[in-house]
Amino acid sequence: MTANREQLQQVPDIGAVVAESIYVFFREKHNLEVVDKLIAAGIRWPTATDRNTGSLPLAGKTFVLTGTLTSMSRDEAKEKLQALGAKVTGSVSRKTSYIIAGAEPGSKHEQALQLGIPILDESSFLELID
Repeated sequence: MTANREQLQQVPDIGAVVAESIYVFFREKHNLEVVDKLIAAGIRWPTATDRNTGSLPLAGKTFVLTGTLTSMSRDEAKEKLQALGAKVTGSVSRKTSYIIAGAEPGSKHEQALQLGIPILDESSFLELID
């Protein structure tokens, strides 16, 4: 609530436009009153932890999951990747490092092929996270 624009932009995935919106939001009296009422009513937000992911093996890599994995759910795969420092997104872009393709991959697989993004099958993914 007290962060300036520059501090907000240090948060992953927060750019100048979103930082400005957040900054302006918390400068409006009505919004602060609503937040104060929520706190008074017992609403609590988890405390953010500053986790140094730079030393993790997949730090700086972005993954997209597509298709069905047989060894685990996609949520489990996402958690394993994040625990190793990776970012997991729902859409393919030029910033995507790898696609993990399970059975019957969809349009994300096609996008990855068009963009030349490396595609890992499930066995390659399992080797990567071991």
